[in-house]
Amino acid sequence: MASAEQRIAGIKPGLRVCVTAGAGGIGRAIADGFIAHGARVVVSDVAEGALADFSRAHPDHHAVAADAGSEAATRALFGTVEERLGGLDLLVNNAGIAGPTAPVEEIATEAWQATVDINLNGHFYALRAAVPLLKQTENGSIIMISSVAGRLGYAYRLPYAATKWAIVGMAKSLSLELGSFGIRVNAILPGIVEGPRMDGVIRDRAATTGVSFEEMRETYLSKTALHRMVTARDIADMALFLASPMGRNVSGQALSVCGDVVSI
Repeated sequence: MASAEQRIAGIKPGLRVCVTAGAGGIGRAIADGFIAHGARVVVSDVAEGALADFSRAHPDHHAVAADAGSEAATRALFGTVEERLGGLDLLVNNAGIAGPTAPVEEIATEAWQATVDINLNGHFYALRAAVPLLKQTENGSIIMISSVAGRLGYAYRLPYAATKWAIVGMAKSLSLELGSFGIRVNAILPGIVEGPRMDGVIRDRAATTGVSFEEMRETYLSKTALHRMVTARDIADMALFLASPMGRNVSGQALSVCGDVVSI
């Protein structure tokens, strides 16, 4: 019998889920949330320690070492998804990196390309491999993890912002392309997510603009209506909603979970 939490969320028992970059951070919170609701989950990641920790916590689920920026590794990942899960109901395209923090004229070509390879090409590789599997299910779903930087300008973070805007365009375009197959496609736009990654972003921008970490952190918070950071669990809750029957008519949307960030 389903728990009260499962009944409220309405997540189908045994839902087959793949979360890229799912062994840590936002991806891990999403994977944990779906596992708690009875889903069968495969995660990928490049962090060996995080993969080992996921496997210890969830021995009945599967963790794959895979670089999102590698086309071959992504093909192999979805071969494992098909083998382990027998198909796919939900892809959470979460892989991404922060990229460089610098004025545009100081951004190295290699830093630009590395950001595009993971944040944009990586999403494309996963979509191309996952969609044939999703077309075989009755109610497939894709969740793309973008950022509030996908709807706002972001000074000194050009590669990151450019790729996050592109992810929203991918989600909206694929919603139209895949709707006739019953596949819903949405983008979640996290705001200022508390944790080590955000601390690093704040530290880098503080150094670039010549202010202290504390001053830059307050600057970020002052640009949110709720004057606080969000958590990885907040993002996971939105993903659970979108994958549940409550989100059955939500597609082609860019949904911010950010405490109303007005600028970054």
